[in-house]
Amino acid sequence: MLRLLARRLLFSVLTLVIASIVVFWGVELLPGDVATAYLGREATPARLALMRAELGLNRPATVRYLEWLGGVLRGDLGVSLALRKPIGELIGIRLRNTLFLGLTAAAIGLPLALALGVVAGLTRDRGPDLWISSLSLILMTLPEFVTGTILILLLSIKWPLFPAVTTVPPDAPLKAFLPNLVLPVATLVFVMVAHNLRMARTNLIDVMTSDYVQMAMLKGVPRVRVVLRHALPNALLPTVNLMALYIVWLIGGVVIVERVFNYPGIGTMMIQAVYDRDVPLVQAIALVLAGAYITFNLAADLLTMVLNPRLRSMRG
Repeated sequence: MLRLLARRLLFSVLTLVIASIVVFWGVELLPGDVATAYLGREATPARLALMRAELGLNRPATVRYLEWLGGVLRGDLGVSLALRKPIGELIGIRLRNTLFLGLTAAAIGLPLALALGVVAGLTRDRGPDLWISSLSLILMTLPEFVTGTILILLLSIKWPLFPAVTTVPPDAPLKAFLPNLVLPVATLVFVMVAHNLRMARTNLIDVMTSDYVQMAMLKGVPRVRVVLRHALPNALLPTVNLMALYIVWLIGGVVIVERVFNYPGIGTMMIQAVYDRDVPLVQAIALVLAGAYITFNLAADLLTMVLNPRLRSMRG
């Protein structure tokens, strides 16, 4: 297992390095350069020359990439062109807000998805299963912005129970976000539950119809014990990776939800950075999101090893 773990860690590091290359060179290969993109219509030969000298754009791209990567390894992501502040400080605040939103939704949505998936799987083709499956299909067909808009219309306009948009400053204490968190979290939970419960349901049905479960029930083992001791652990294994991917989506792909509710997270910052042509900030956010994706995938692999005795006994 140690060899397998070492390979996973090495593969994650290599993937992150490749992601840094793609992020840097993807921007580098775009028409123009950072100075041209930032100055836009105000670009004059003199201003372009001054900004290129200030940003070191006259040096070879490989040298700049190595310096940028070295700064990232030291925790220095550079300075935002638009805000003139250290990028690490700016991203730290916004990432905190996005993590608070995403992990709150995950803490509610994942257990709820598992519970509903188990209920649907154990009542296959009966009333509870039909209701749960039908509701999940409806929620899966609704884009996030549609779900968010419906919630705003119902719970902010028709019945003014929760704020429609977030007016709290990005650097406010987390407790100040709580009243504004209800509708964004509900939107994310609906999407997460709709997808994950179907995976849990399908896996549980497959396990419950397997030979060893049927044999255990024929031998008189109580159904509750069969479900809790044998069916559920095996049914949850294939769901782990999918749930980890949805947590990554919650961290990096909630741009639409943050935009709908004006939530000051990293997704909103990414949109604003693109609008401001703040290339260093866009690069830094893309690399941070890639790192989050890789980290959670690695965590999913490790959790799968812990839950699966056969993987724990592997020697590599």
